[in-house]
Amino acid sequence: MSDYLVRGMTMDSFVKVVAIRSTELVRRAAQIQKTTPNATAAFGRALTAASMMGNMQKCENGSMTLQIKGGGPIGSIVCVSDPVGNVRGYVYEPNVPIVEKFPGKLDVGATVGTDGTLTVIRDLQMKEPYVGSIPLVSGEIGDDVTAYFAQSEQTPTACALGVLVDRDQSVKVAGGYLIQLLPGAPDEVIDKVEQGIKRAGAVTAMLDQGMTPEDILGQVLGDLGVVFMETTEVSYKCYCDRNRVEAALISLGREELEQIASEGKTFPVECQFCDVRYEFTPQQIRELLQKV
Repeated sequence: MSDYLVRGMTMDSFVKVVAIRSTELVRRAAQIQKTTPNATAAFGRALTAASMMGNMQKCENGSMTLQIKGGGPIGSIVCVSDPVGNVRGYVYEPNVPIVEKFPGKLDVGATVGTDGTLTVIRDLQMKEPYVGSIPLVSGEIGDDVTAYFAQSEQTPTACALGVLVDRDQSVKVAGGYLIQLLPGAPDEVIDKVEQGIKRAGAVTAMLDQGMTPEDILGQVLGDLGVVFMETTEVSYKCYCDRNRVEAALISLGREELEQIASEGKTFPVECQFCDVRYEFTPQQIRELLQKV
């Protein structure tokens, strides 16, 4: 089953919603980065959030970058989403030890840490990108995204994210939702949303039961009802190509390229976001030198 996200609004138009099934893209990311279970859970949550946030900004040719640096063993997490919600990313340290809150429950907060920041960089195709940053709240990522919207964008938000890692360390299910209150939402609606979030429980449990993104939003929002406006397939997608890699090599400068060429060996370049490997012969490096 392909991953997809849905966007909508409650029938009273006071609540904006988005939910996603991200199982396949998280599986692909874990495969590329060779993550251990705790890193898979943290990375998967960040990718899931980035996909929804990127899709919500709706800027053609723009992008949204989510950076998390919490001081924990995973180091930094970087995720980039295009305007559709296709994502790519990497983690600084994919091989982290298994830490559990209790048997069967991975401790993502301990893996990410709380001594650091969550930063969102929105490229809206303007002169300068929008950058917002907040101190991490819990390192669980969902809580931190919720705090980001409240503090940096002044939008009351509930973010729930989940990645269920199976016993064989594969990704069983992954997904999440974002619920945002629009200006003028009455207390009655706010109370219903809060009660619905508590009633619905963990995202991973709902996904593991086979619930779709539509089902999950229906479970959370209850009799508020949801009008679905858009359904979009999303995936793990890297935009690297040889031309981009050549440009990156040229940016190293003449001295470094001359050093690489003088070694007389094929020079490999691996994309940090995917598992594609580009190789450059000494002659090809010398040809790049002519463009410096």
